[in-house]
Amino acid sequence: MTPDSTRRELLDLDTRHVWHPYGPMPATVPPLLVEEASGVRLRLADGSELVDGMSSWWAAIHGYRHPALDAALTGQAARMSHVMFGGLTHEPAIRLATTLVDITPEGLEHVFLCDSGSVSVEVALKMCLQYWRSTGRESKRKVLTWRGGYHGDTFHPMSVCDPEGGMHSLWRGVLPEQVFVPAPPAGYDAPVDQSYVDEVVRAVEEHADELAAVVVEPVVQGAGGMRFHNPEYLRVLREVTDRCGVLLVFDEIATGFGRTGALFAAEHAGVTPDVLCLGKALTGGYLTMAATLCTASVADGISRGEVPVLAHGPTFMGNPLSAAVASASVGLLADGTWRSDVSRIERGLRDGLAGATQVPGVVDVRVLGAIGVVQLDHPVDMAAATASLTSRGVWLRPFRDLIYTMPPYVSSDADVALVAEAMVATARVA
Repeated sequence: MTPDSTRRELLDLDTRHVWHPYGPMPATVPPLLVEEASGVRLRLADGSELVDGMSSWWAAIHGYRHPALDAALTGQAARMSHVMFGGLTHEPAIRLATTLVDITPEGLEHVFLCDSGSVSVEVALKMCLQYWRSTGRESKRKVLTWRGGYHGDTFHPMSVCDPEGGMHSLWRGVLPEQVFVPAPPAGYDAPVDQSYVDEVVRAVEEHADELAAVVVEPVVQGAGGMRFHNPEYLRVLREVTDRCGVLLVFDEIATGFGRTGALFAAEHAGVTPDVLCLGKALTGGYLTMAATLCTASVADGISRGEVPVLAHGPTFMGNPLSAAVASASVGLLADGTWRSDVSRIERGLRDGLAGATQVPGVVDVRVLGAIGVVQLDHPVDMAAATASLTSRGVWLRPFRDLIYTMPPYVSSDADVALVAEAMVATARVA
C-alpha cells in the first residue's frame, strides 16, 4: 500500500500535469490511483481492490499478469525490444501475421501491423482510397457507414463515426463528409427489417460511383452505443458491395478475439470483408498494437498503381515486443476453451442483470457473449455511478446513458455475479 503522503503527491502531480482521455485539463474528478493488477483485480494505492469489469477498455481478455504473456514479454525483451520494420523483418511479426491469416475469415491474406485501433482504421481507409486511385477510379473517395458507429479518434476514422453523437460533431466542416444511412435495427435476434435493407441497398447503389468503401462494426456497435444487430445485415452489405464494385471493411477492434461468442463477429454472418481491422485484445491488453488485413485483390490493386506501395509506415510498426505478446495472447485462444468461458460469462450476465429490467429508468437490458449492457432513459450521473460501483468493489466506466461491462474471460462466476449486482444497484442511483 502506498503511503498517504505519496498518494497525495502523485494525485496532485496528476492533476497538474496529466491529461486523461475525454477529460478536461485540469481534471475536475481525480482518477483512482492503481498500484498493481493481477487476474481480474486492480489494487488501488489505498490497499482496496476492484474487480475490473472493463478489461481495460476491452483489451485485457486474459486478465493481468498472465504467466504466458509475462513470459512472452520478458523473453522477447531479452532478445530484441525493437527494430525498424522498413527493410528488416523478424520472427515475432512473421509468426503473428501468419497466425492472423490462419484464424481470420478465409480470403484475408495480407497483414499490415500498426500502432492502435484508430490507426488500423486509418490504414484500412487509406487502402481503399489508394486501391481505387491505383485502378483509375479516383472519383471513388467517399465512405458509407451507418449511424451509431465508432471507429476511432484520428481524423479519417472520426469522419465515419456517428456525426451527431459524442464529441466528433465538434469537427463538422473540417472532417471529410461521408455518406450515412440509419443505424441497423436493434437486436441480434430481431427479425430482418426489409424496408431497412431496401434503404441501405438503395444508398449503396445510388452512391456507388463515388464510394470507395462501406465500413461498419459487425454485430456490435461499441463506443457509439453498445447496440447489437442481426448479422443478416452484414450479408446484405457483402452482396450489394460486391454487385456495385465497392470495398467492404469490418472494424472488429472491439469484437475480435471472442468477445461476441464467435472468434470474429464476421463469423456470425459467414462473410469475409475486403479489409478487416483488429486491435484492443490483440495483445491481451499488454502493449499497443493493431492490424489491418486485406484480400489479395486489394493488395494487388494497390501494387498496380502509379505509386505501387501502401503509403503508410509507422515508426514502431511490427514492434517485436508487441508481436511476441500478441502471438502469446492469440495462442491462449487456440484450444477453444475461451468459448466455454464466454458462454459462461454470458449466462452469468443474463442471470445477474435480469433484475435491472424492473429498475425505474431502465429502458433496455441486453447481453451478447461477454458483453452486458443496462441502458437508462437519461444520462448516467458519473460521480454517483462511480461511487456506487467502487463501493461494491467493481470498476466500470459508464458513458452516456449506458452502464455496461466487458469483463476478462478469466472472470469467475463470482466475479461476474459481483459485477452484475453492482450494475443493477448502480442503475438505481445513476
